[in-house]
Amino acid sequence: MEFTIAVLPGDGIGPDVTGEALRVLEAVARRFGHAFDAREGRIGGNAIDAVGTALPDETLETCNGADAVLFGAVGGPKWDDPGARVRPEDGILGIRRSMGLFANLRPVRVEPMLANSSPIKRDRLEGVDMIVVRELTGGLYFAKPKKRWRNSRGRRGVDTLRYTEEEVVRILRVGFSLAMARRKRLTSVDKANVLETGRLWREIATEVADDYPDVEVEHVLVDNAAMQLIVRPAHFDVVVAENTFGDILTDEASVLSGSLGMLPSASLAGLPDHASGDRAGPVNGLYEPIHGSAPDIAGQGIANPIGAILSLAMLLRHSLGLEAEATAVEQAVRGVLAEGYRTRDIAGDGGDVVGTVRMGSVIAGRV
Repeated sequence: MEFTIAVLPGDGIGPDVTGEALRVLEAVARRFGHAFDAREGRIGGNAIDAVGTALPDETLETCNGADAVLFGAVGGPKWDDPGARVRPEDGILGIRRSMGLFANLRPVRVEPMLANSSPIKRDRLEGVDMIVVRELTGGLYFAKPKKRWRNSRGRRGVDTLRYTEEEVVRILRVGFSLAMARRKRLTSVDKANVLETGRLWREIATEVADDYPDVEVEHVLVDNAAMQLIVRPAHFDVVVAENTFGDILTDEASVLSGSLGMLPSASLAGLPDHASGDRAGPVNGLYEPIHGSAPDIAGQGIANPIGAILSLAMLLRHSLGLEAEATAVEQAVRGVLAEGYRTRDIAGDGGDVVGTVRMGSVIAGRV
């Protein structure tokens, strides 16, 4: 089969890790007989430098014309001026909005062989296997008004936290759909004791839960959720949260796995609703490791490419419908880790410490 993949390496270590994901994609093509047309585009800081915008029209056209998007990272000190008119992050926010990517899926799984790489006690990490579903196109990051200004009393800023019933229902249904295919437990995160949006969220979550009687549902305030993620992480199966809460909680959860470099993510335009009997099929999506651009190690050949490679596995599964191929990539990663290969960030127990390219090559060789 033939597929078109838009590849947006971006800034910092983005090109380093996406390069290894593409190496693994080539191995998938050879083993399974597929053809992948990878079309590269500019985004973020490098796009600002080249054409003055973080998301050039041609990049967006490439993304909209592809079967899926593989993304690296954007940003860095060069573009960190808070007064700048254009910022690298505008690129990824623009793609999410244009492609309607409202659901961000971040799986968090602790591999037993990496338990000592985490600062969390080993006994707390046994059985940790969750997926956090973050609403991606609403809330503080997108709602208006959103501005900064100065008056006679000094500088001021406003961000608006706004959600509609439609936005809350659709992200919750993604979470329930995933829970139906997993351990049938869903944690809905809100701040219902303080925020009106939190009370709206909890009210709607309670209503939607009636359509999924087989799923055990709990409502947890976000501050308590932050604590419970560390105290008893194995309790969680599917966690659903609004944009800002989900952003913070998923970075916190990455500590469980030992490194930000280990975790993938998928930003999707939806999932089939298992409760309605729909069959799973390809969906529009963008896939990226959850880490940032890490400019301090960019180009040094020491970045961990596993998050990008596992993001590729999610791309194969969700956007291309290639389950066997996705599983082959995930098994290759676990096999290489079991053999003792480590990048610097996950070498808490030593092992064979290798660089970015070597790790990508070994994983590709196991596909």
